[in-house]
Amino acid sequence: MDVLKSLLLTIHSWLHLLPGFSIIEEYVLNILDYIRLKVNSSCEAYSLEAWQIILLSVAVFVATQWLWDFIFSGEGAVAKVKKAVFRWVRKIPYVQRQIQTEVSKTAKSMQDSFAKDLKPGMSFIRKLPFYGNSADEVCQLAETYKSMRSLEFNRGRASGTLYNGGEELTELNGQIYKMFAWTNPLHGDVFPDIRKMEAEVVQMCISMFNGGSEACGTMTSGGTESIMLACKAYRDRAIRQGIKHPDMVVPRSAHAAFEKACQTFGIKFIPVPADPVTMKVDVRKMKKLITRNTCMLVGSTPDFPTGVMDPIEEISALGAKYNIPVHVDACLGGFLIPFMEKAGYPLPLFDFRLPGVTSISCDTHKYGFAPKGSSVVLYSSVEMRRYQYYVITDWPGGIYATPTFGGSRPGAIIAACWATMVHYGETGYINTTRKIIDTARYIKQEVAEIPGLFVYGDPLVSVIAIGSLDFNIFRLTEALTKRGWSLNALQFPSCFHICCTLLHTLPGVADEFLADLRECTAVIMADPQQKATGMAALYGMSQTIPDRSLVGELVMEYLDALYDTSYSSKPSSMSNGHATHS
Repeated sequence: MDVLKSLLLTIHSWLHLLPGFSIIEEYVLNILDYIRLKVNSSCEAYSLEAWQIILLSVAVFVATQWLWDFIFSGEGAVAKVKKAVFRWVRKIPYVQRQIQTEVSKTAKSMQDSFAKDLKPGMSFIRKLPFYGNSADEVCQLAETYKSMRSLEFNRGRASGTLYNGGEELTELNGQIYKMFAWTNPLHGDVFPDIRKMEAEVVQMCISMFNGGSEACGTMTSGGTESIMLACKAYRDRAIRQGIKHPDMVVPRSAHAAFEKACQTFGIKFIPVPADPVTMKVDVRKMKKLITRNTCMLVGSTPDFPTGVMDPIEEISALGAKYNIPVHVDACLGGFLIPFMEKAGYPLPLFDFRLPGVTSISCDTHKYGFAPKGSSVVLYSSVEMRRYQYYVITDWPGGIYATPTFGGSRPGAIIAACWATMVHYGETGYINTTRKIIDTARYIKQEVAEIPGLFVYGDPLVSVIAIGSLDFNIFRLTEALTKRGWSLNALQFPSCFHICCTLLHTLPGVADEFLADLRECTAVIMADPQQKATGMAALYGMSQTIPDRSLVGELVMEYLDALYDTSYSSKPSSMSNGHATHS
């Protein structure tokens, strides 16, 4: 205590050497003395005792802190008031009954919708068959299940979903999968072949994104895991640095996996709105939202909703300035943007050439054309990657360590991913990139000419988001669905997008889509104010509900329905996976 007092006196004496410090000190002391006298006189006037003063001070502090969080954290105050009122109204018994009735109707509607997918006589296998089926019988049954599909997704009728589907690649992946079906990279000593393949996939991706000698990474099961692992790494890094309650500053348009990571790892999610014209994240607002607890900044190349690329150069500069890691989410465009310059479509910098970029997520199973279940997460240094690892040293079963969430992982997926990348090579990916971007730019240009429609922002890659100022855009998505198109309906703002894949570059597919788009739009524009019905009305209405937890309940009904086996179609000769005979 004496040392501290001596240090303070020394600092005070040094400050007195500064010109004008004595005048400033006297002025501040006078103000503090005035405040002291006013507070004391007020306490005497109201006969406040010491315990009352303490209690009042604590109450004012807590109320101020609550009000600050209410107004400035996350959503705006108006939105929070609406939610609070809506939650209160939901507690009214009559309202509860009405909501439950509607939820039950929705659940029944979903079940009926799924039941239509069943072929006549189909039911669910609910327990293991008493006797196993032969290989031929299993294949025959699988063919029956395959016949449930109604959408011709391999003809370019779906947005995203299937990114290649070529027969040659399908045959190659089938052969490779058969060769490595029983491998598991958890046992790297037993399967050195898979270990080598995984390391090569990561290194090839590092080269694509111009990583330096320290750059590294791991393979994952998909984009969500790649994103969540990066978030986990930066949370652990922040905790190591003494940050008890990390937050991440993320574009509102970034993938939902970032919010999932926040829910899973206890990170505060701070969304940044997009510029309403460009649809890019507002970097000025991002800067204002940075706190001493911020553990990472995020940018998308491109984002999923509108296909717009965030200004990674500006976000990288922010990260470098404040020493905050910057994650670039290239899950969607990861096998397009590295090749676009050589394909004739140059882009602003987005990768490890920027000093602030410390990690990148990139899906190999999208435009890399690998089988589903493969992605990579890359880091600028080994130090960053180590925060991603899980290491348990005191387990009785031995020292347990994994680079990702999973323990056992499918080596065959790694092998098929490796085979696909080696098969295509840089030239192959440049050629597919050129085809896809050519098609996307063509669709973007033509959509902009259709009366009643517009394109959001200036998408540079493969996604085109379409909106309307004249009518409910979900009327158009419903009309296109009836014509056999599967598109992505979006919200905040209301629109839909088409994600162009290699299938959309097939002769006539883009023109067929544009023809249907023009015809359906023309019909709607004949009566643009007509009230939406069916799914169009439901999707539009869901965005107006202040309490998103109610929307969440409806979505959970959908998730429950995915696993429901209680319904069946009309009786037939198939029962529990076996043919029955009368």
